[in-house]
Amino acid sequence: MLHTARRLLAATAFASATLLALTACGSADHTPNAAPTDKVLHLSFLQDPGQPPDPDVYYAGQGLLLTTNLYEGLLQYAPGTEKAELQPLLATAWTASPDNKVFTFTLRQGVKFHDGTPFTSAAIKTSFDRRLAVNQGPAYMVSDIESVTTQGDYAATITLKAPNAVFLDYLASPYGPRMLSPTGLAANAGTDNTQTYLTTHDLGTGPYTLTDAQVGSHYALAAFGDYWGSKPYFTTVDLPVITDTSSQQLQFNNGQLAAVLHDLPSSAVSSYIGNSKFANYSLPTMMSNYFYVNPHKGMFTSQPARAALNQAIDLQQIVQQTYFGRGKVGAQVYPPNMMAADYAKQTVTHDTSALQKIVSGLPADQKTVTVGYDSSNPDNQLVGNLIQTQLATVGITAKVQGYPTSQIYGWVGTTPADAPEMLLLAGWPDAPSPYTWGHINFDPDGGLNYLNCSSSDVTSSLAAGRESGAADVFSRAAEQASATGCWLNIADVNDFMVAQPWLKGVAESHAVTEPNSLRLAGLSVG
Repeated sequence: MLHTARRLLAATAFASATLLALTACGSADHTPNAAPTDKVLHLSFLQDPGQPPDPDVYYAGQGLLLTTNLYEGLLQYAPGTEKAELQPLLATAWTASPDNKVFTFTLRQGVKFHDGTPFTSAAIKTSFDRRLAVNQGPAYMVSDIESVTTQGDYAATITLKAPNAVFLDYLASPYGPRMLSPTGLAANAGTDNTQTYLTTHDLGTGPYTLTDAQVGSHYALAAFGDYWGSKPYFTTVDLPVITDTSSQQLQFNNGQLAAVLHDLPSSAVSSYIGNSKFANYSLPTMMSNYFYVNPHKGMFTSQPARAALNQAIDLQQIVQQTYFGRGKVGAQVYPPNMMAADYAKQTVTHDTSALQKIVSGLPADQKTVTVGYDSSNPDNQLVGNLIQTQLATVGITAKVQGYPTSQIYGWVGTTPADAPEMLLLAGWPDAPSPYTWGHINFDPDGGLNYLNCSSSDVTSSLAAGRESGAADVFSRAAEQASATGCWLNIADVNDFMVAQPWLKGVAESHAVTEPNSLRLAGLSVG
């Protein structure tokens, strides 16, 4: 799944945030706020996570802060680096067969679930089965498992129905299968496979356990006393839902919040950079802001017109004016940090002449288009306005229009009349493999192929890459996708976070695969 960066910011709140940030951060008082002595970490959500912190249900964005710190899988991706490096978690060692069908794991000993149940190999099949039974978005990651066999309490073998070079990526994904207590699942199963219980409780092995979950209002975590790893410095994590960005920044500026991890508008980003009172971080992610072109509408039913449109977009201007301090022009067809820089290069050269020539031959009624964006994302409203101005220079009149997220998701797999000619969406993949982005975005049955564009060549290459994992195959798929003119990577976007200067370990606790989130056990006061 591509996870859209959703922001519930009204225009008035956005404007007040701009004024607040410039006033509070530009004031004469640059005295850092004092560090807490009670070992309570105060953070916030700008919007409610939107789904319960159930690892088999949760499939959105900022709520990863909950699921990542409550639950653990067999593998994870290393924090503190821009490279997606597999790392042991509840499995200490693993092997894959040459055909990528059989995977063996040695499991960590001495681990307890939060309900006191010891972690053993029996939890693997139980956890996988529960994910399939719940059958929400991330269920696909275990749907091709043929069998799970155990070799004692601390070894297991997973056999797949077909080769899948992406399977280890699934296991390490922040949306991947997490281990849940078999005892707790059975005791609280109810009629919905424990979903009601896991709305307000957890059954994980992570460094923190869930102590409060009031939807739309407040969440809280407490350090787990029997955690197998290094004990967290912060014993309590307080997470109110603050639905106004100006209020969030005011609380941070006054020292009431230790950090703001997500959803700072562009104006606030520029005001925090260089301010000695606070620390700021622009951390690597796999997030990109994409430009989707509708192949079923107006002049863009023609591939040459779509290609010409992509060339006419001045990406450099957009990035300079929208992503200062936290982004750069998209360098590859896939999101950043998925492939080595010499693969899947985006080679679209800025040139308006081709589109200008096409437009000059059109009747007047075909020169009006709509640039759509998720209405909860003010950054993409700004991007849309810039594109509107750029298109005017070639004779196209563009209307910039926001659409509810639910409406945008409703376009997947259809050719709706109400979809715009162009669509702007920011997002990131489930996992680092190019397949997890390409299949879901580019294939005809992709879960987030918003404007229903596809190519048999792309689909064939992605399927081959899923079997082999070969970088050159995924690179070929990217070139074929780019040739359709349906997709353009506008910007590779970093996680911009601000923190009180006493909060230590921010960069080291951030994983490239987990935007808007930190591994909280790595944070401390210094």
